[in-house]
Amino acid sequence: MNQRKRGTAYEEIAASYLVRQKIRIIKKNYRIRQGEVDLIGEDTSHLIFFEVKFRSSDRYGEPELAISINKIKKISRVAEHYLMCFPTGKQVRYDVISICDQRITWYKNAFEHYGY
Repeated sequence: MNQRKRGTAYEEIAASYLVRQKIRIIKKNYRIRQGEVDLIGEDTSHLIFFEVKFRSSDRYGEPELAISINKIKKISRVAEHYLMCFPTGKQVRYDVISICDQRITWYKNAFEHYGY
């Protein structure tokens, strides 16, 4: 399985998990020229931008440790674009879904918006 197909498969696993947790998935793979957000969802009070990270084992560390400051900048840029196109009155949050060896961990408020 190539990297894109594997990424899509794990994003689907994350989306299914979030739906079971009462999150409504609005968009998958929201892409603009400057970057991409894996999943965008909402609960009763928040619009949530999700980054999904996966590894088959924790041999080289947990998946969430692979999120760099550059990735946070890109996610923030994409979020700004999304909010400009689809304004909402909800609070914005950035979460991470980490999948490692069949274990799913949800980090709420994993990072702050990186403004420019």
